[in-house]
Amino acid sequence: MKKIIYLVLAVFLLTGMIFTSCSKDSGKLICGVTEYEPMNYRDARGNWIGFDTEFAQLVGEKLGMEVEFQLIEWSQKFAELNSRSISVIWNGFTATANEPDGTPRINLCDMSYSYMRNTQCVVIRADRVREFTSAESLIGKTLTAEAGSAGETKAKELAGETGRIIGTPAQINTFMEVKSGAVDGAVMDIILAEQIAGFGDYSDLIIADIELGDEVYAIGFRKGDPLRNRINQAMKELYDDGTLAEIAAKYGLGDRLVLDTNFGR
Repeated sequence: MKKIIYLVLAVFLLTGMIFTSCSKDSGKLICGVTEYEPMNYRDARGNWIGFDTEFAQLVGEKLGMEVEFQLIEWSQKFAELNSRSISVIWNGFTATANEPDGTPRINLCDMSYSYMRNTQCVVIRADRVREFTSAESLIGKTLTAEAGSAGETKAKELAGETGRIIGTPAQINTFMEVKSGAVDGAVMDIILAEQIAGFGDYSDLIIADIELGDEVYAIGFRKGDPLRNRINQAMKELYDDGTLAEIAAKYGLGDRLVLDTNFGR
């Protein structure tokens, strides 16, 4: 009889713990991010700002969820997601890319509606602009890209078997590699490159005139996570009422905003 009572109590306590944990998780939206202007970055006071930052905060308001931004190593994004350290990957996440090992990202997580157009580009030193005029001119070169990014996948393709790839923790770190001459070029999202290359400390860098194809951003979720449907609905409402267009214009992204409700299904 005592064993039965203890078993019932154990089940009761375990159920309570699970319920508490689920309640806590359902009330908080933890976004895995890197420092990426103009999507997620910090202002002079250390506060998170950017298009994806404001987007996530507005979605959180609609869903009644507290929003947090957690810095992650981009190469570990799926490990962070599946271990539940973060709720979503929400940081200019190229949904149409493959991982550097060739695995399509759509196979590794569920995707939201796509909401922004992007393309990969190559950042080089301005004094080398005549050297790099086509994708073929990058074969055998040393390129850098954020580890685990769509840029790294593209860099490996561009450099070929005779080239070399140097990974960095975040896209922002690749600019110094180019400036210092440690690499021939950096492959990254053009949305970031347009904010940094040619300005301030990186006024001697330029985006090479090499077209690398279009891609789109979406939010990454754990497989089967019902949160995706809720966020998709909030996303559509914010797009339809013009709120997302206002935020996009604020960060110079008005011509890149889209909403494809067929994406990620």
